[in-house]
Amino acid sequence: MDRVAPSTGHAALIAQMTDIHVGFAPDERPEELNLTRFRATLARLLAGPNHPDMLVLSGDITDHGDAESFAKTADLLRDVPFPIVPLVGNHDSREGLLGAFPQVVPAEGGFLHYVIEAPLGLRVICLDTLEDGRHGGAFCETRSLWLADRLAEAPDTPTLIFMHHPPVVAGIDWMDPAPGEPWMERLREVLTGQSQVQAIHCGHLHRQIVTQFAGIPLGVTPSVAPLVAMDLTPIDKDVPDDRELITTEPPTYALHRWDGERLVSHYERVGDWQVLARFHAGLQPMIEGMFAERE
Repeated sequence: MDRVAPSTGHAALIAQMTDIHVGFAPDERPEELNLTRFRATLARLLAGPNHPDMLVLSGDITDHGDAESFAKTADLLRDVPFPIVPLVGNHDSREGLLGAFPQVVPAEGGFLHYVIEAPLGLRVICLDTLEDGRHGGAFCETRSLWLADRLAEAPDTPTLIFMHHPPVVAGIDWMDPAPGEPWMERLREVLTGQSQVQAIHCGHLHRQIVTQFAGIPLGVTPSVAPLVAMDLTPIDKDVPDDRELITTEPPTYALHRWDGERLVSHYERVGDWQVLARFHAGLQPMIEGMFAERE
C-alpha cells in the first residue's frame, strides 16, 4: 500500500469512515444494527456524486477483533472501486485486520503503520495506536521513531495523518484520556514544528470534534456505529446518574478534499433526506450570478 492512482477530478478526495464496530451484536436479526448502518453509509458514499480516491477506515472496524466480523466487513467492501486503507483501533486485533486486508504489511514490531502517496502530491501517514487490552491510545518509542523517520523523509511534502485515538482531552469525560498521558506527549514531541502536516484525523470518540494538537488542525469524524451522547459534564465513576451515553444519531462519514494547496473536510450524515432544490433552468440565473461574482 504505497501509491494511489491520480484523481480524475480537480482535487483528491479521501473518504473516512470510523468506528463501525461490526460484531457488537452478531446474533441480531435480520441483521446486526452496526452492519446495517455500515451498509447504508457505504451505499450513500458509492451512490453520491463524489468519487473518492481512497476510503480510510480509521479503527474499531470490528467490536471484538474477531475474524468473522472482519470477514463481514471485507465482504461488503469487495466491490468498492477505490483502495481501502484500514487502521486498527482499540476494539480491533492486528491479526484479524491482516487476515481481512492482506494489502497491509506489518512494520518492525508488528505495528500496522504505513505511508500512502495520494494524488496531487499529498502524503498520507496511517498510525497504529493500539495497545492490546487498553481502551485508550498508545504510541511507544518504536512508533515514535518510525513516525519521525517518515516525516524526515519528506519535510516539504504536504502530509495528512490518520490515527484512531485523538491525542486530546475533548470533554467527554468517560471517553477521554488523562491530560498529558505519556503517549500523547511523545506524539506531540514528534509533530511539533512539522509544518508539512496539514491535519490529523481520528475516530474513537463517536462524535465530531475540531481542535488542534502540536499546532496542527485535528478533527474527529463521527462514528458509523451509534454515536456517543454529547454530554460535556464531569462523570463520577462511582455514582451511576442515568446520563445518556449512546444515541441512535445517524451514521456519518467524512470527505477530505485536497486541491494541491488546501485541505478541507466535509461531513455527511446518512439518512433519508428530502431534496428541496435541484439545478434546473429556473435556478440557472442564480447560479450564473454566483459565478459572475468570481470573475
